[in-house]
Amino acid sequence: MIVYTLGTIFFPFDRAVDWLQILLEQEIIVEPVLLQHGATSARLNHPLLTSVPSLSRHEMYAAAQQASLVISHAGQGSTRMLAEMGACFVLLPRLKRYGEHVDDHQLLFARAVEKHGIQHCIELQQLLEYVKERPSPFQGKLFNAPSLVMHLIERYRSLELQK
Repeated sequence: MIVYTLGTIFFPFDRAVDWLQILLEQEIIVEPVLLQHGATSARLNHPLLTSVPSLSRHEMYAAAQQASLVISHAGQGSTRMLAEMGACFVLLPRLKRYGEHVDDHQLLFARAVEKHGIQHCIELQQLLEYVKERPSPFQGKLFNAPSLVMHLIERYRSLELQK
């Protein structure tokens, strides 16, 4: 099973749904998919697909434990949970240019955690490659809460200096 989670923020994440449709139609994905779509229209109809608007943290945890791959928006909470679980996952950051969020903080976060070995993709071809050749389950430690706060403060501070 693949878990494909878009988060629950009210901005649509249609690009992610379009990509999932392509992966299913081209039979790149040939196993069941649990799509947690939040506010995004779950307009797909495929025999391998189960769509739900949201999952409780316990339900998401249980689904991710059973998944061979989790494809997740790049929300900090989801990323931390998946990293703590040692899950096999890849991040799909929401991008401002597609109206998927108010800014590109998910992309900045994905780039920041990349140095810890967490993969992300912003192009369909990258996602296709991660579905075919899955990343290894995450091993290690991402951040401790105080360190994460300090990391983000430092990260955004450096961005302010670049303007």
